[in-house]
Amino acid sequence: MTYYDHMTKNLLLLGILSLIFFSCKNKEVGTPLFTYVGGEIVNPKGDYVIFYKDEQFLDSVKLDANNFFIYKAKNIEEGIYSFSHKEYQVFYLRPSDSLMFRVNTLDFDESLSFTGIGAERNNFLMEMFLHNEEEIELMPKIYKLAPVNFEQKLDSLRNLRLLVYNEFVLKNKPDDKFKEIAKASINYDYYSKKEIYINANERKKESDSYFEIPDNFYSHRDSIDFGSKSLRSYFPYYRFLFRYFDNLALKPAEETDYYVRNSVDHNYHKIKLINQIVTNDSLKNSMVMSIAGRYLLSCNELKSQEKILNIFLETNSNKKHHNDIKDLANASMKLTSGNKISNHPLITTEKTIKDLKSIINKPTVLYFWSVKSMNHSKDIHYRVSELNSKFPEYDFIGINTDSNFNDWISIINKFGYKKGKEFQFENSSKAEKELVIYTINKAIIVDKTGIIINGSSNLFNINIEEILLGYLNQ
Repeated sequence: MTYYDHMTKNLLLLGILSLIFFSCKNKEVGTPLFTYVGGEIVNPKGDYVIFYKDEQFLDSVKLDANNFFIYKAKNIEEGIYSFSHKEYQVFYLRPSDSLMFRVNTLDFDESLSFTGIGAERNNFLMEMFLHNEEEIELMPKIYKLAPVNFEQKLDSLRNLRLLVYNEFVLKNKPDDKFKEIAKASINYDYYSKKEIYINANERKKESDSYFEIPDNFYSHRDSIDFGSKSLRSYFPYYRFLFRYFDNLALKPAEETDYYVRNSVDHNYHKIKLINQIVTNDSLKNSMVMSIAGRYLLSCNELKSQEKILNIFLETNSNKKHHNDIKDLANASMKLTSGNKISNHPLITTEKTIKDLKSIINKPTVLYFWSVKSMNHSKDIHYRVSELNSKFPEYDFIGINTDSNFNDWISIINKFGYKKGKEFQFENSSKAEKELVIYTINKAIIVDKTGIIINGSSNLFNINIEEILLGYLNQ
């Protein structure tokens, strides 16, 4: 399709949305007010665009034959929304907006642009997002500076964005609701970088590069809104709060591991602080669920899992969250050391079926990969080759989590993976849920009888060789 064709289609769709908008505006007061979002996905990676408000699923809209779509909503609430098409991004809507976007999945964030009614607000937010992406590239050197110099450099970056914001306000005269979002897109990115500096400096406490941080460095914390309804699903705000509470929970105490981020003490303490300080229940529930979920995915100790589950149930008031975390906890607890691994039917490269337990005849490392993440599949197989040469006492079994046999077997043949050590789940969704396979680097280590040694390992962890050797030396 030529550039002219693209422009013609874009203008046609924009014209349709504008006509819809003006026809809605002319309706009598009291009739439903409709809002429209349309657009084009270039190089689509699926058939649908999915829309959300906060955590709530709104709708999935099918792409037409030309990869265009239109989403229609009635009497919406003004604020932050999000869409997903393999990747995720937010946008801002007001009732009666007719917004169109175009995105190329080959360069998702950089290609995303908006036209139509409401476009100026969303193009500003994307500009702030891309500014932050550029700043992140600069930050490693800046984090090494002394506190005063760091603040000076950070202030200069923030001031550049404030100039863009002031120009935007003068030109577009947005309402106060959007100005809150616009300011947050600058301020909370700025606050996040200060929290990263605080944490990075704390880690250097025993070295010569550690700095004493003056009290006024923390002044940004006086401006935190701990209960914003309008910001609760906005990533700069949400991300900052996690970094803030991470730092706040890093307090030394006797017989605790507050300083170890993945420890039960640190996560328990962080949940208690969030419960005490965050004033918006929906935001609090979301944060507590995220912390509990991440912890349960990585923990191998039953008592620690129970401790986090109990504090989660005490502080989170969302019953759906309760059910989700209970399911995750139950599955995670079954993967703790000493339990027998659950059995699952596997498809062989010869397209026959074998039970998982039937292929375990010696100490075994089960690792997982997908055709959808080719870089990871290459990296994990290379890592397995390294470990297998050092630990021939183990079987290393690769299990593919996709549902397409032909795609899987073509990759096996293309890269020459060992067919006797490669399998595919017959029922991936069930196996992933029961074996808690929610991260790409997940690995499970079992003994020759299928008893779990480590139910949540990572083959790229710096301690993996020590873990494997430790079992052999028992």
